[in-house]
Amino acid sequence: MKIIKRNGAEVSFDVQKIISAVRKANNEVSVDNRLSEDQINTIAEKVSALAGDLNRAVSVEEIQDFVENQIMDQKAFAVARKYITYRYSRALVRKANTTDERILTLIECNNEEVKQENSNKNPTVNSVQRDYMAGEVSKDLTRRLLLPRDVVEAHEEGIIHFHDADYYAQHMHNCDLVNLEDMLQNGTVISGTFIEKPHSFSTACNIATQIIAQVASNQYGGQSISLTHLAPFVDISRRKIRAEVAEELADVAVMEDTINRIAEKRLREEIKKGIQTIQYQVVTLLTTNGQAPFVTVFMYLGEARNEREREDLAMIIEETLNQRIQGVKNESGVWVTPAFPKLIYVLEEDNVREGSRYWYLTCLAAKCTAKRMVPDYISEKKMLEYKVDRNGEGHCYTCMGCRSFLTPYLDENGKPKYYGRFNQGVVTINLVDVALSSGGDREKFWKIFDERLELCHRALMCRHNRLKGTLSDAAPILWQYGALARLKKGEKIDKLLYGGYSTISLGYAGLYECTKYMTGKSHTDPDAKPFALSVMQHMNDKCKEWKAMHNIDFSLYGTPLESTTYKFAKALQQRFGIIPGVTDKNYITNSYHVHVTEQIDAFTKLKFESEFQQLSPGGAISYVEVPNMQDNIPAVLSVMQFIYDNIMYAELNTKSDYCQVCGYDGEIVTVEEDGKYIWECPYCHNRDQSKMNVARRTCGYIGTQFWNQGRTQEIRERVLHL
Repeated sequence: MKIIKRNGAEVSFDVQKIISAVRKANNEVSVDNRLSEDQINTIAEKVSALAGDLNRAVSVEEIQDFVENQIMDQKAFAVARKYITYRYSRALVRKANTTDERILTLIECNNEEVKQENSNKNPTVNSVQRDYMAGEVSKDLTRRLLLPRDVVEAHEEGIIHFHDADYYAQHMHNCDLVNLEDMLQNGTVISGTFIEKPHSFSTACNIATQIIAQVASNQYGGQSISLTHLAPFVDISRRKIRAEVAEELADVAVMEDTINRIAEKRLREEIKKGIQTIQYQVVTLLTTNGQAPFVTVFMYLGEARNEREREDLAMIIEETLNQRIQGVKNESGVWVTPAFPKLIYVLEEDNVREGSRYWYLTCLAAKCTAKRMVPDYISEKKMLEYKVDRNGEGHCYTCMGCRSFLTPYLDENGKPKYYGRFNQGVVTINLVDVALSSGGDREKFWKIFDERLELCHRALMCRHNRLKGTLSDAAPILWQYGALARLKKGEKIDKLLYGGYSTISLGYAGLYECTKYMTGKSHTDPDAKPFALSVMQHMNDKCKEWKAMHNIDFSLYGTPLESTTYKFAKALQQRFGIIPGVTDKNYITNSYHVHVTEQIDAFTKLKFESEFQQLSPGGAISYVEVPNMQDNIPAVLSVMQFIYDNIMYAELNTKSDYCQVCGYDGEIVTVEEDGKYIWECPYCHNRDQSKMNVARRTCGYIGTQFWNQGRTQEIRERVLHL
């Protein structure tokens, strides 16, 4: 069994430390109030058993809570007072400096909490450590100076989660849709250098990667770009290449068709090199936060403005899919699955049925999904139903990063606008805690729910007000040079924070466990489903109320819990103990999802979750867990066609692993050792994480740097839906 110390370091459990601590408190009271040695040993044994029952690494604070309770159970109240007093005095000493020890253990790679915080950051790398060090300082400032005390306490207790506190001290926003079209067509400035409109497709791709890196370094969330914005440069290259070929063959009698055929072949090569530039630069670039840019690439034929552009866009999409199917080489020279860029493919009438014009692209996308877990799929049909503007017209567009969606918006000319917009930030409510705090009383539940939502409302306004007054000079690439706006130097970004131009997100987690506790049933049960839907509707109503109050687009967001799923689970166990079916896991369920252990088929799951996804307009994604589908592409296509007809945004989760020790390329599994989940090659039993490549869908995006124990247990317990 492992213990997590206050500085984040993980050590082996030592029962003698409990005995020693109780003895010290025991020796400070009068003889007639003291515990016997047998009682002290009993306390130690019971604490050991309670910690072991949690089936995870236990924090020092949890151990101390267990000790206090066990001393009380022995009726040794004088000893308990001494123990509590000593614990309190040590806590006061620690409060004098909250960051030094955590930073030092981080640098020495002993901080298990930080090491497992982000599945796409390698905590042994200097650039990541530097970002984490800055993050620890930012969190300390945020806790002590920048946020109201009740918000901080609720965050620390796991009642809510104030996301990205490690960036809150700076005036930074969450995620966005990069206006790549404006930057490429009208020029931009990078590091003080003016970048003109590119004169070829390959140059446009190269500039795009530089823009991606700059944007990633000036925000903390995901960004999305559209391949449509690169498509016009294909024809620019075509004309340029054709002129070169014609000049080369000027002295040779050749047909016009021959010149065109040679030019088109060279154009294909340029497209290949351009897409290769994007793929390899994205996975090899390190931004200032120590990771590859969290970027999503959007592939939507319906965005093309004319027939030529549509055909060129199809070529770009085809090349993008082919290169992702191939993957990237790891340090051993083996082709593996990269985490980024994330790909999204739009299913539409022109590509979703056999015999449709771009069916070949959809078949390629299915092959890519089976091999590399991407692309994810947006149904144009369902999105046009859901994302309707004030004039009643539907729109189809990409999310920002892994799932955060903007609300429909029309500019001053009445035209739809999505690229250049952003999200201000997220605060998530722990729905399971609301339910457990009510004790199952429905009237009390709604009262506590409203109190917690108001707390989230105030916390979200803290996020908004932190951005308010920010000068465009804080991030010129974003606010001055086209990624999000073309503001003047010294101009405030305030006008972009109101009127629906940007959004701010109320996140939620644990709808399944909340419903399970309040009704005794899963929300998939017809008797429990109405309660679950009423919870979702209530949060939407609150967002609408706040929007009217502030003229800010509050939007309900299905939080992609990564490390927070473990944090919430531990907090619930500390506050309410182990409740079967509710708090007996080291994770809670993401957003509205069906519980990962529930037996349900892919089509039933997607159909059921579609109702909840519609009530999560600020962002949500559904998934189905599938086995290796590389030899069953027709089944993948069937799921994709079902997505098109039934749900707006979904993905298929498979496995894509490789053992560098023995060359095994099947599924790397988890085994339990000393109360901890360890990744192991089933063939050679290699357990060295530095010598294996494991890729898993974490919560809407692919993680490749391993996960905390809560998320690892959740991945381990997922059942197949197909």
